[in-house]
Amino acid sequence: MKITAVTAKKTQMQLIAPFTVAWGTMTSQETWVVKVETDEGITGYGSAAPTPFVTGDTINSSREAIELIGSVLTGFDPCDVAGAHARMDSVIFHNDPAKCGIDIALYDILGKKKGLPVYKLLGGRVPSVETDYTVGINTPEKMLAEAMSYVNSGLRILKVKIGLDLDHDIEALKMIRASAGKDVRIRVDANQGYDVETALRAMKAFEAIGIDAAEQFLPWWDLEGAAELMRRNDTGVKLMLDESIHNVHDALRAAQMHCADYFNIKLMKCGGIYYGAQIADIAAQAGIRCMVGCMGEDRISLTAAISLVAAKDSIVEADCDSLRDIVKEPDFIHGGYQEAGGICTLSEEPGLGISVDF
Repeated sequence: MKITAVTAKKTQMQLIAPFTVAWGTMTSQETWVVKVETDEGITGYGSAAPTPFVTGDTINSSREAIELIGSVLTGFDPCDVAGAHARMDSVIFHNDPAKCGIDIALYDILGKKKGLPVYKLLGGRVPSVETDYTVGINTPEKMLAEAMSYVNSGLRILKVKIGLDLDHDIEALKMIRASAGKDVRIRVDANQGYDVETALRAMKAFEAIGIDAAEQFLPWWDLEGAAELMRRNDTGVKLMLDESIHNVHDALRAAQMHCADYFNIKLMKCGGIYYGAQIADIAAQAGIRCMVGCMGEDRISLTAAISLVAAKDSIVEADCDSLRDIVKEPDFIHGGYQEAGGICTLSEEPGLGISVDF
């Protein structure tokens, strides 16, 4: 089998309301739906969702990267995923969302070729994954209202964005815990908004509130600070790294330095399923657990992310909720998974189980 064409179509999804985290506010999310065609008539679909604050890419730069990568993969065997990554890496540095779009499409092709859904192709057995829903930064009252709308719809895991002001964060979390009750799990994400001493104060307060885990307190580059937090953390709050873990090299270094209890793997940060699975394996060898998260993504890449969660025992959490506040999904993408009450159930169709009309 050979690749005959790589094309992309842009999506733009408007958010119901602005979504604020420590590094900025979003009102919409854009992706490229990537289509990889082959000479055997098998077509694979992927998605590239750049986030400038995190990946360093824009929607326009990702399109150029997809075009470049497509030119060097034409005529290449799509089932040789490792070889495709080597070729992509040889022609352009970083640009991981673009590479992720290609990677997901190749796994879609491979699953269709073998007659297996991607989660089974990766070694998974159970097609259902529980995800959290994320509460953005707002006034404590509005954060409470958003959190309770999720809880009242059946959600049992919340992820609450923090990182701009510790007193504000504590107030909002106390209100959410009081209304949600003790049976709802809550984790927080500072998106690099704290320093070491603020984080240490925060963990004491968070433990009293009943917070499971805290994600990315410090700037992405501060692995020494993350290791210090691990050494000095005498609470039950687990520490997670997100923006610090982009690739397998980051994961190896963070594991060696004992920087975290959890890694947050995002396909857009690492270039897709191929490297995401490797990060999960590195974490497993070091006794570190993983979560698979998302950014402003569409149904295609979310299906790939959920498939990876379903396939790896070291991945015990999911944050695959970026469609929760979309006014309307693109009308040309269908399938992949169904979600109810935070439970995402993958399609049993070969590949991603996604149909795309373009």
